[in-house]
Amino acid sequence: MTSLGHFFSGLALSEITISNVVMMALALTLAYLAMVKKYEPLLLLPIAFGMLIANIPLSGLSTHDVGGLLYYLYQGVNLGIYPPLIFLCIGAMTDFGPLIANPRIALIGLGGQLGIFISFSGALLLGNLFTPLIPGFNGFSLREAASIGIIGSSDGPTSIFTASTLAPEILPIVAISAYSYMALIPIIQPPIMRLLTTQKERVVIMPQPRSVTKRQKIIFPIAMTIITLLIVPAAGTLISMLMLGNLIRECGVAERYVRTLQDDVLNILTLLIGISIGATASAERIMNPQTILIVCLGLLAFCFGTVGGVLIAKLLCWVTKGEVNPLIGNSGVSAMPMAARVSQRLGHQYNPHNHLMMHAMGPIVSSTLGSAIIAGIFIYLFGASPGLNG
Repeated sequence: MTSLGHFFSGLALSEITISNVVMMALALTLAYLAMVKKYEPLLLLPIAFGMLIANIPLSGLSTHDVGGLLYYLYQGVNLGIYPPLIFLCIGAMTDFGPLIANPRIALIGLGGQLGIFISFSGALLLGNLFTPLIPGFNGFSLREAASIGIIGSSDGPTSIFTASTLAPEILPIVAISAYSYMALIPIIQPPIMRLLTTQKERVVIMPQPRSVTKRQKIIFPIAMTIITLLIVPAAGTLISMLMLGNLIRECGVAERYVRTLQDDVLNILTLLIGISIGATASAERIMNPQTILIVCLGLLAFCFGTVGGVLIAKLLCWVTKGEVNPLIGNSGVSAMPMAARVSQRLGHQYNPHNHLMMHAMGPIVSSTLGSAIIAGIFIYLFGASPGLNG
């Protein structure tokens, strides 16, 4: 009887809580969106599965269970190893040609950074407002607010890198918010795009961009690396890896590296990041008012990033007398290539002759560069003084 009692006491069912059930239901919902609705399944599926197993009591499969498999996998996130490697792979996939050919669309990427500053300010404001209402909550520090704000970049690696440097205590929820919103782009962005554009603007056909020489494509990553390291060295880790990947792509003498980075390395890193991030979402860490505030601020940041990009694209449409379709404005956020797919799908829906995919890559690239530079500025400003953490 003693052995039988010991066996039953070791069952997860004896320890499961309502919070665990809620988190498991959320995980299954995300898995449904990935498998049935096909919303970024390569990203959302491992996140959902990691969240599911992390919320089964006694499994030892959350990233907080020291010595477990997910604990060690998560160190690549926690120590800031995965994000630069992801940037290396992204660089090997990215064609900077659209941005070099039409530099003015970089303004759309800059407009997409609006979400970062809205969320940064909102974190400081709401932190002060909710301090008297949430026991033990003293508001968000400047470091935490900066880490929350970077969610507005819609760039998972940049969000992870910034939070792991400035505010590792909120890294799990920042990472989950960033990657979840990236995966849910097909749901979040189209209503905003329709709301801010007119029927006439949606059917605009953009002219073919000018051709870009191989020499220009090789000079760009080298020059961008040097300029960034000289002006914003704190952003050098991400930018240099992005540019190295692109230089490998464009130089034409390292095809084996290109294929490996674009396929095998990127797929492995995406899987490891996805399951590691999902496994941070244990009920005791997520089901609290502070976490809910961060999730809401992340959504606010993401929405305003989309708004900022679309509004700048509308301005360019007016200035150029109809040469820029405002539907590429959603690509002012640096969710590559998900945002470009949304631009293409919505543009083709309103005008079957519209092909916006390549045009949308320009703003995404400029947004990726811009958000990495802003992250470097935040790290430089708020990471130097320990007093800013309180």
